[in-house]
This record gives sequence, C-alpha cells and structure tokens, in this order.
Amino acid sequence: MLKEIMSIVGKPGLFKKISQAKTIMIVESLLDGKRIPVYPRDKIISLGDISVYAKDGGDKLLYEIFVAIRTKENGKEVTCNIADTTQLTNYFAEIFPQFDREKVYLSDMKKMLTWYNLLISKGLSQFEPKSDEEETNNKVEQNESPVKTPKKPAKPAIPKEAKKKGVDKSRRIKQG
Repeated sequence: MLKEIMSIVGKPGLFKKISQAKTIMIVESLLDGKRIPVYPRDKIISLGDISVYAKDGGDKLLYEIFVAIRTKENGKEVTCNIADTTQLTNYFAEIFPQFDREKVYLSDMKKMLTWYNLLISKGLSQFEPKSDEEETNNKVEQNESPVKTPKKPAKPAIPKEAKKKGVDKSRRIKQG
C-alpha cells in the first residue's frame, strides 16, 4: 500500500497516486483531497522505498517502523509531543531501538510520525506490502487479467497498386 503513497519535495503532506502517463502523474493530496499534476522534474519519493538507518550499518523499511508504531499505539494516532526533542527521541528508541542516532535526524523522526498520523486519520492502516500472489488475486477479482493477452493480428497490407484511384479493388491479394 505504501508504494501508492508518496511525498513530493516542496509540497506539504502526502499524496496518493491516481493515474500515470508517460510524462505526467495525477496525485491526490491526503490533506485536502485536491488532485494535482506531477511532472518528471518534481522529486517524488514513494513511502515504500524509504528506509531508516540502523546502528549495524543496515536499514529498516518505513513500513516496518509504521507497523511497530501501530502495534504500540493499538492502531491509533501517535500521542507523543513531537516538539519535545527528548520525548521524541525516546519514543523513537522504543519503536526502533537500533536506529542510528547520528544519521536519523529529529526532522526525519517528526516527519515519520506526522506521516503515520496522517495515514491513520485517513483510514490507511495497512502498511505491509502486498505479496505477488495477493496482487495477482486482486487483479483477477477486478476482472483484470494478470497475464497480458496478445494483440490481434494486423490486417493484411493492401498493395500500392490497389490504393491508386481507378484500380479495381478485387485485385487485392488475399492472405490466409
């Protein structure tokens, strides 16, 4: 689910992907519900691609952090005061004890908790990524074929002579 939710640099809040073409994406703001176009020049970050640094040199995906918060808060919004830096750091240490305190800034922690609260307030609490099998089942349920159907064969070409004015169309070559 987090693959469809994104942050856009320079724009407040989170956005849900509505549709996409080659050079434009239409997104809907989770804050006010307005739909806006997003272009390739805009820096777009999917929440499914974000991870948090750990002390051991690894990292933890954002959905794992959100699941830990959801478990701690019983599916409700975070009540931690994000303005108090000590309380914020202690709260984050409770949900992810091995986070790297040098690489994860207070602004990052505030942003993650704000995002979590926004998602919960909009009823988006399913943070775990869907498995390939679930995605295939969803496509079948929505009458979408998980396998692409081949295109229809092209019509036989009409010889150039038949395209000229005055040429009898019965002279066309029939291919079988």
